[in-house]
Amino acid sequence: MIDRPIRIALQLQPQHMDYATIRRTASEAEDLGVDIIFNWDHFYPLNGEPDGLHFECWTMLAAWAEATSRVEIGPLVSCNSYRNPELLADMARTVDHISGGRLILGIGSGWFERDYTEYGYDFGTAGSRLDDLAEALPRIEARWGKLNPPPTRKIPVLIGGGGEKKTLRLVAKHADIWHTLADADGVEHKLGVLRGHCEAIGRDPAEIEVSVVARPGTRERLHTAGARLFTVHVGGPDPDLTELREWISWRDETNK
Repeated sequence: MIDRPIRIALQLQPQHMDYATIRRTASEAEDLGVDIIFNWDHFYPLNGEPDGLHFECWTMLAAWAEATSRVEIGPLVSCNSYRNPELLADMARTVDHISGGRLILGIGSGWFERDYTEYGYDFGTAGSRLDDLAEALPRIEARWGKLNPPPTRKIPVLIGGGGEKKTLRLVAKHADIWHTLADADGVEHKLGVLRGHCEAIGRDPAEIEVSVVARPGTRERLHTAGARLFTVHVGGPDPDLTELREWISWRDETNK
């Protein structure tokens, strides 16, 4: 078994605030001691004013790679549908180098239909998007082996989602981190499914870090269920890091 410490992440949702606020908040979170800062990969806000302020994922990650010095950074999660897999691999490799080896490639199959229709992508079905993700992951891995220079490290892959037949099979085969929205009972159940997929391919499931949403009042149960990465969500217009401070304090006390 891999003995993993608790890690705390911030998903800094790039909606309803100007970039100066986003950059300032990322810097404050790093100073507080957060382990990872995520954004997300959408083109419009997911809540609040539908046409409110919003910024693009990967250009922001490149800027964060220069603006931060310690934290890992990445998308939670990058939508597989929006970029050719080889291009995404190259983008990830480039941000990996800019950051000095601090990128996590979070990836998922996509779900927000407005992104697709407004930007001209084929929405397809949930099943077809998952099939596309399954086809893309080995292409991304293969491209990393061809790039010059190669990534600075084995870029950690985070796969988001909880589908038991397709998504968790992809997690078993490709992921270093599995991110789920499930509660403690759901995490326990889905980890059982994930262990079955790992057994089928001869992989130790302990190699996969379990990532969850940091929900107040659930931390102990989620930790007992196997979660080790907890993500606090904040957005605009006035991001408040009070909850993040509380989770960081819990991490430090529990990891002693």
